[in-house]
Amino acid sequence: MNKKQRNMLARIIIAVIMTVALQFIDITGWLRLSLYLVVYLIIGGDILKKALKGIVNGRVFDENFLMAVATVGAFALAIYEKSGDYLEAIAVMLFYQIGEFFQSYAVGKSRRNIAALMDIRPDYANIEQDGAIVKVDPDDVEVGEVIIVQPGEKIPIDGVVVSGESSLNTSALTGESLPREVRKDDEVISGSINLSGVLKIKTTKDFGDSTVSKILELVEDAASRKSKSENFIARFARIYTPAVCYGALALAILPALFLILFKGAAFDFATFETWVYRALVFLVISCPCALVVSIPLSFFAGIGGASREGVLVKGANIFETLSKVKTVVFDKTGTLTQGVFEVNAFHDGNDHDMHERKAQLLEYAAIAESSSSHPIGKSLQRAYGHKVDRNRIADLQEISGEGINAVIDGHPVAVGNEKLMRGLNIAPCHCHTAGTIVHIAIDNTYAGHIVLGDIVKPTAKEAITDLHRSGVGMTVMLTGDAKAVAEQTARELGIKQVYSQLLPADKVSHLETLLNGRKDDDKVAFVGDGINDAPVLSRADLGIAMGAVGSDAAIEAADVVLMDDDPRKIGKAIRISRKCLRIVWENIIMAIGIKGVCLILGIFGIVNMWLAIFADVGVMILAVLNAIRAMYVRKV
Repeated sequence: MNKKQRNMLARIIIAVIMTVALQFIDITGWLRLSLYLVVYLIIGGDILKKALKGIVNGRVFDENFLMAVATVGAFALAIYEKSGDYLEAIAVMLFYQIGEFFQSYAVGKSRRNIAALMDIRPDYANIEQDGAIVKVDPDDVEVGEVIIVQPGEKIPIDGVVVSGESSLNTSALTGESLPREVRKDDEVISGSINLSGVLKIKTTKDFGDSTVSKILELVEDAASRKSKSENFIARFARIYTPAVCYGALALAILPALFLILFKGAAFDFATFETWVYRALVFLVISCPCALVVSIPLSFFAGIGGASREGVLVKGANIFETLSKVKTVVFDKTGTLTQGVFEVNAFHDGNDHDMHERKAQLLEYAAIAESSSSHPIGKSLQRAYGHKVDRNRIADLQEISGEGINAVIDGHPVAVGNEKLMRGLNIAPCHCHTAGTIVHIAIDNTYAGHIVLGDIVKPTAKEAITDLHRSGVGMTVMLTGDAKAVAEQTARELGIKQVYSQLLPADKVSHLETLLNGRKDDDKVAFVGDGINDAPVLSRADLGIAMGAVGSDAAIEAADVVLMDDDPRKIGKAIRISRKCLRIVWENIIMAIGIKGVCLILGIFGIVNMWLAIFADVGVMILAVLNAIRAMYVRKV
């Protein structure tokens, strides 16, 4: 508990002890009133102060004003009746403060839990100076500087391992419980915990631009992006609170005036007494704090719970959109596949399998691609498996979108697509195998081609099945790959529609068609890598970035960021959002329903002040406890 909560709890305990003691002390008159007023000021002095401050600042109608009017009115009635029964006024304020204490504690606990789950920002970085390890502020570490991360420490800044091997716990970032093994030349992200060996890491970003800082900034900003439900409740409270105040005033005055004018009742306060009491009960019941507190708390808890599972949602408004997704559109490479190509086959000029020349084809292709950073080039180098002697290559010429021309061991070699071959007046062989085709010509003669296949993620099929099971009616794949490759992948995964050989502008055009054909309230989500697909991510109702750890472009372009590359998290994110929205509507219906019934009963005098206290404080506590359920999503 913080200091404010401890002070509130102390005031509650003192007020309870004094109230119980006063029930056993036989005192009357002004002394009794004075002692009860002391108790009242102990437990409700801050509410009176807030109410007066609100009146001075022009913000009259809030829960503090309602509680102040109701309790001061109850005191006034007891004084007028000379009953000496001031317990109701004390009880209203006491139970209201108990409710406020539980609310404050629950909200604080949820914030602390979320803060602990997201406590991934390191406080220091280790650098080596004069043979000793020195702790410095991570903000002082420059890009390219080498930091040292020892076992048990968090990695403070994104970088590349320059020496050492270790296992990393990335669960705070990705929700993945299995450790990740890293060694020299592997990229690592800030916020991961080093479990075993000592790592030396060359930083690739400033601390403020590292993954951990971006994530925390995103989570903090999410709270400020209000949902339609939150905006509705805020507007509702601004209209509702003045309305019930005027309604209570009318309830106190109009029935009594009716009795005086039409029934001939005497014009004195006794005529108004019953209706003033009912008006005070009406005010206590009508306090809207259950709605005003529980709805934002539900979204905050839901965002925190999703973050713990490695799903970063950029605001409560995104949660509402996510819950209505009925169509999910996927990019292929890096989203449903690993973006890592493997060699599947070698064919000659007649599309026949090759045995004798495949080693030479792979060797020449790998040498030609030795300077390439493209995934296909890297895959050829990896399949070759030997160190490339760069002295064997000369006159290297890369033709964008086509391939590479070079001289290898004195032989002219061309490695690329059909367009490159035709540009050299070489007739390529059309391949009937689905995959990415790399054609090779040696000495200006067609030598054959290599078939590369992108590896489908092992969880992709399960993810598509899970989406269909979660109520997503349509799954679509948009890709720049060849038609045969795209259709094969779609069949393998169970995707319902596929469009291939698309440029980025074509993807936007197809997405527009899907958006125009949807039902009014249904939403379309696009899932991509967040870098090449920024236009489509931005145009969709909801952009989801896959495997976006360390990608600034993904975090900026997408509405939802999955902190690992597991597509199963999409279905889970949708279910988390639906659980959160279900809790929000449970609280709205519960609060308005119970208060509505009690307000009607209060008008007819069936509900007294004690039941009014339950209708206010009890409902608020129930709503807050229900809201906290949104944070627990591991089994969703």
